[in-house]
Amino acid sequence: MRTVKVVTTDVVLPCLNEAGALPWVLERVPAGWRAIVVDNGSTDGSAGIARELGATVVREERRGFGAACHAGLLAAEADIVCFCDCDASLDPGLLVPFARAVAEGEADLVLGRRRPAGRGAFPAHARAGNLALSWMLRRRTGLGLHDLGPLRAARREGLLGLGLTDRRSGYPLQMVVRAADAGWRVREEDVPYLPRTGKSKVTGTWRGTWQAVHDMRRVLGEAGGAR
Repeated sequence: MRTVKVVTTDVVLPCLNEAGALPWVLERVPAGWRAIVVDNGSTDGSAGIARELGATVVREERRGFGAACHAGLLAAEADIVCFCDCDASLDPGLLVPFARAVAEGEADLVLGRRRPAGRGAFPAHARAGNLALSWMLRRRTGLGLHDLGPLRAARREGLLGLGLTDRRSGYPLQMVVRAADAGWRVREEDVPYLPRTGKSKVTGTWRGTWQAVHDMRRVLGEAGGAR
């Protein structure tokens, strides 16, 4: 009889004051997956809400999007790890085909290309910053990517092997650059992008957007260096 390996999946949800969005997000996590909510210093009771809704809650004291994501990666135990924002702008259920593509060996890293699906879903300043970074990423890696969105899936072992060091806004970009340098097969899929609940902590303003761009340009400057 053929033995079928059970492939498990964890989804990492970095969280900073997302009490209003958590119920919507967690009820959409696919059945059988483990939701890992990484509380990055919330003051609105987000951690307690996530725990009550059945999520595994990890506390990350060091502020930063990358710090929260990496803490979730370290806490994950599944074969495949997915990432999704915790602000109700993206449905974690969209990750099912992403994880399947990785599990079946069709890709090593699958990313979601955000397509606005509501008024105000992708503000002009955030879109401008994303376009600039995507252009720089294509020049650096040769990958035909158009977005650096947070919805993504890959194998946990492989992600840990990339030696990711950025703990701020550059984390998502560093993941893609190092994956490209390692010869990973990287794929992009369109996903609907909804207006988020609450204000963005990274790209909610022009200042925040360009701080994120600065962080990511720094990562591009470091690309190819020692890990």
